[in-house]
Amino acid sequence: MEVIHTSRLRLRMATKDDALFIQNLYSSEDFKRFVGDKQLHTKQDAERYIEENILTMYRNHGVCLLVVERLSDSTPIGVCGLIKRDQFDAYDIGYGFLPTCYGCGFGLESSLAIIEYAKQNPQIEELIAITTSDNIASQKLLSRLGFTYVKVESKVSDTIDLLLYRLPLNNHETHP
Repeated sequence: MEVIHTSRLRLRMATKDDALFIQNLYSSEDFKRFVGDKQLHTKQDAERYIEENILTMYRNHGVCLLVVERLSDSTPIGVCGLIKRDQFDAYDIGYGFLPTCYGCGFGLESSLAIIEYAKQNPQIEELIAITTSDNIASQKLLSRLGFTYVKVESKVSDTIDLLLYRLPLNNHETHP
């Protein structure tokens, strides 16, 4: 994926140099609670995760989670991007931020940029989003982004309630 800029953020591909940041983000209590424990206990675990999950998704599907960093100081603060899950036809928007960045609007800003990116791709007709039933902040963000609640989704997990949201992109014009 290309580098995406907003007024305050840069969204870019992850590299091996991001391993400590990814380990820190993915090991935060909220990330493990709302996204899942990816078992990134060491820098090497995070390097492997970047290669085998993030970069492999990009090679296989042309999309992935991007590292979100502040333009002001190039500090990585989260991830945001598109995920292609085998069990769904649509692309899934995903995001996660360091707890110190909650309430700053970074999730909204980066997600809007990803939605605009998706609208430029004629193969992407709609986006989906999945969140846990107790992640109220994510549910509110999805609503602000224009997503609508669809149902409780059992294709992803049979141990916790996951809520499925969708956003039609309407990026396909019909010509007479």
